Amino acid sequence: MDLQAIDTDYLIVGSGAAGMAFADTLLDESSARIVMIDRHHGPGGHWNDAYPFVRLHQPSAYYGVNSRKLGNDAKDATGLNAGMYERATGAEIVSYYEQLMQAFLATGRLQYFPMCDYMGDYQFKSLMSGAVRHVNVHKKTVDTTYFNTAVPSTHPPKYGVASGLTCIPVNELTQVKRPRSGYVVVGSGKTGIDACLWLLENGAAPESITWIMPRDAWYMNRALVQPGEDFFTQSYGAFATQLEAAAQAQSVPDLFDRLSAGKVLLRLDDGVEPSMYHGAIMSEAEMASLKTIRNIVRLGRVKRIEKDLIVLEKGTIASDPDRLYIDCSASAVERRPEVPVFDGNRITVQMVRTFQPTFSAAFIAHIEASYDGDDEAEKNDICRVIPMPSEPIHWLSMMAVNMANQHRWSKNKDLRSWVARSRLDGFTAMAHRVQPADAEKMALLQRYAVSASPAAANLQKLLA
Repeated sequence: MDLQAIDTDYLIVGSGAAGMAFADTLLDESSARIVMIDRHHGPGGHWNDAYPFVRLHQPSAYYGVNSRKLGNDAKDATGLNAGMYERATGAEIVSYYEQLMQAFLATGRLQYFPMCDYMGDYQFKSLMSGAVRHVNVHKKTVDTTYFNTAVPSTHPPKYGVASGLTCIPVNELTQVKRPRSGYVVVGSGKTGIDACLWLLENGAAPESITWIMPRDAWYMNRALVQPGEDFFTQSYGAFATQLEAAAQAQSVPDLFDRLSAGKVLLRLDDGVEPSMYHGAIMSEAEMASLKTIRNIVRLGRVKRIEKDLIVLEKGTIASDPDRLYIDCSASAVERRPEVPVFDGNRITVQMVRTFQPTFSAAFIAHIEASYDGDDEAEKNDICRVIPMPSEPIHWLSMMAVNMANQHRWSKNKDLRSWVARSRLDGFTAMAHRVQPADAEKMALLQRYAVSASPAAANLQKLLA
């Protein structure tokens, strides 16, 4: 059944974190009308599918949208994040987006269609009734699904599991009713980390946990990405350390040795060279807890799980039928080919600042609202895409593009001002507030500044 067409200026596909950040800025900085559609029952994207104990890996202070604070800027007093700024739970994030959607709808300029599938060609179908609607888009379609975020509850494992064994997505871990002979965590990404930490925090003995780790990873140190003024020395000291390492490194291995020595990047085992970099953030206390798990299996991905055996790409390990297998193998975000952000009547939201998808979406919306009708090539030059990483070498390419974008924005007074005002930025405003009389902070900013050009040049050399 076809229903009456809907008129709008922008059609936003996806009401996840990126879609909500884009819509928030567009509503604030323009008079545009918006139609937003999503397959989920409510806003928040993959947060609706996430496991019960999920938390942001980064501080809440620079996640969400520009117009509304997430959390209370409080610090955790206990636990493995003690002394650092709070990280919202999945439930808090979903509630945040539900309240935000109500505010969007109250403007009278946004229409929301949950439980709908975008079919392309400006049409979407209700997943409940099958009714098809057409949208007359007067300006642009905004695709916020590029990241294609996946979680284990929506993506079953790619390996076989013998009948009679218990293999669950991480979402069901909180429903365990009895002790098991052991717990096998499959996957070494953010979800695998969270599963291991949850098991340890809830009484599982380290020796009862087997962690299938296809690839070791580099992790960002959460203590060095804290947004508060009281963390200025740590945060800007880390920024300076990164640029100095990038400027002085003689090779890629030398670069990572320097980043590791400065505790900018962490790894689980100093004797194993990581071959993965997805940008997961971890505290040193979490790392210490994870290091109590000794049974780490580095034999590649799981091919199948049999009654008494786990078959991996590079070998097998013994098992038993009473073990609980916890699947954390879904790849959270795909590394996909970059496309132009602005392409005719289409906007594809991607990252323009390293590991800050919500800031990136808000920034792209600002460029659309401010430069509407202007040169598309200029807008794409302002919004150079930073692809999602997979391997350590991508740290270098991400840093190179990120630095180029920051430099480009710093030359434009209006962009410089917008970034400094953005709640999602977290750091630029701190630097702007430094007084010339504050010798310590000025020295850190000077360290950062003098290394920028040599770092940019050496990164290109190392990448080549």
